[in-house]
Amino acid sequence: MKRNTVVVSVVVLVLVTSGTAGFAAGATPTADAAGAQSLDAGAVGGSLADEGDGTIGTSLADGAATTPFQTAGQELPFVRGSPDLSVSTASPTVTPGQTNELALQVTNDGDLDVGMGGDARAIVTTARNVRVEADAEDTPLTVETGTVAIGSVTEDRPGEAPIAVTVPEDVEQGTYEIDVELEYAYTRQQSGGVTYDRSATVTEEVEVEVSDDARFEIVNATTDAQIGGEGMLEAEIENVGADTARDASVVLESSSGGLAFGESASDAARIDELAPGETRTVRYDVGFASGAPVREYALSGSVQFETSEGLQRADEAISAGVTPGPEQRFAVDDVESDLYVGEEGTVTGTVRNDGPNEARNVVVQFAEESENVIPIERSVAVGTLGPGESDEFRLPVEIGGEAKAIDRTADIAVRYRNAEGETRAYQDLELLFDVQPKRDQFLVEVDDREIETGTGTEIDVRITNNLDETVTDVEARLFADDPLDSGDDEGFASALEPGESTTMTFDLEASGSGTAKTYPISFDFRYDDADGNSQLSDTTRVPIDVVEGEGGFPAGIALGVLALVALVAGGVYYAKRR
Repeated sequence: MKRNTVVVSVVVLVLVTSGTAGFAAGATPTADAAGAQSLDAGAVGGSLADEGDGTIGTSLADGAATTPFQTAGQELPFVRGSPDLSVSTASPTVTPGQTNELALQVTNDGDLDVGMGGDARAIVTTARNVRVEADAEDTPLTVETGTVAIGSVTEDRPGEAPIAVTVPEDVEQGTYEIDVELEYAYTRQQSGGVTYDRSATVTEEVEVEVSDDARFEIVNATTDAQIGGEGMLEAEIENVGADTARDASVVLESSSGGLAFGESASDAARIDELAPGETRTVRYDVGFASGAPVREYALSGSVQFETSEGLQRADEAISAGVTPGPEQRFAVDDVESDLYVGEEGTVTGTVRNDGPNEARNVVVQFAEESENVIPIERSVAVGTLGPGESDEFRLPVEIGGEAKAIDRTADIAVRYRNAEGETRAYQDLELLFDVQPKRDQFLVEVDDREIETGTGTEIDVRITNNLDETVTDVEARLFADDPLDSGDDEGFASALEPGESTTMTFDLEASGSGTAKTYPISFDFRYDDADGNSQLSDTTRVPIDVVEGEGGFPAGIALGVLALVALVAGGVYYAKRR
């Protein structure tokens, strides 16, 4: 018991001599679970020697709460002090006619009354749970932001509280004061294992300046662009401020993927000078995505300018909306084709203007590349089409020789001029057409296809134009291999209309030594097509039957015997003469 009394006496002596607390009569130490000595908070009371701040476990004299704290086995330094908060703003200028964001900076120039610096200083100079609330009751300004919590503010780590301040359009230029209330908690004193926490409220004033610079509004914005097209956007900019703006750069930006300024989301236009109350029109090239909805598209922007004093300023809060016209649309109907693998042909159809506006100088053109579908002409003119009007078009096409005979598609576009003469294009169109298998350009028929060995004959060949166009200067050529041969292997026709036939006659001989069986002869044709281009047809083969001659020796053997008889007779005659 005496040992415990001595410990308490020593603690009391230390606290009294340090001026931090006095113990209530009957206070006794208690032991924690670890066996460490600690004070019973319910039995300990005291006051700050220099302030009479209350007792541990009760309220301070000024109403702030105190909190006892002790860490077993750890001796904490004695330190006393407090935060000293102030508020300022680096950009105090606000603009009339809009809600401005004002960044309030909270700094702390703490006071250390007793104790050493370093970590101990931060214990009592840190403002914790700082809450910022601004008020502009005595001004025409309105603070739109409520309480902002910014956490702890230390001497080397300021805090920032952004607030929104609305400034009326007609407010007088000048300086106004905003009251800023700061609420926070802090540790007033720490001694041994005991800390004294307080809360505090301070009010600061921040001056804001209502600008008398030039300010800008977009009073009207229009565009002649339609959905799926490009056009001009015109924005009327008015200087609603009190100063002349010079060398102004007006930047507009779209946050929608449906509206673009060329290849970018923004663009800038320049105004040399704009006096207060003056309006100027700036123009931008814009485009609206195909399929985008017809609605108002939001535009935001800024104006960088020079004041009359030569200072650089910016108005970052201009905005507007613009509505495009409905998309100019076209449709394609009645698509037909006469296309064959390896040939030229045409794709025909009807293009219709579905409105809403007249389309001038309409042109239908291919919009994609293909190895097997080769446009002979990439575009064809149709003419002017009013809303609801239609007209036919014909696209000449060549189908490659390696193409497949299948149904095919091709993307096409309709290019036209609007009422202002500006070129526009509609690309959401597709042609569906079929390609027929490869065919012979000329049909070849031989009625009498039989020839005897060792004889010659004339064969009549009927040639039919199997194309869908008139051909001219048709030159036919016959080709034969042993045992067949021809001494007259060419034929000619000046012109053949589609489906028209003509008969050409050729000589054909069969060698006497040939074997009786079927042999092929071939024809090809060189001709001029309907466009005057020289073409060479594919080769057409026709079977010819070679047969043995009727009765006697075969013609070849008979000729050999006759030659031998003539030779013997000649020898006898010569011998008799001698």
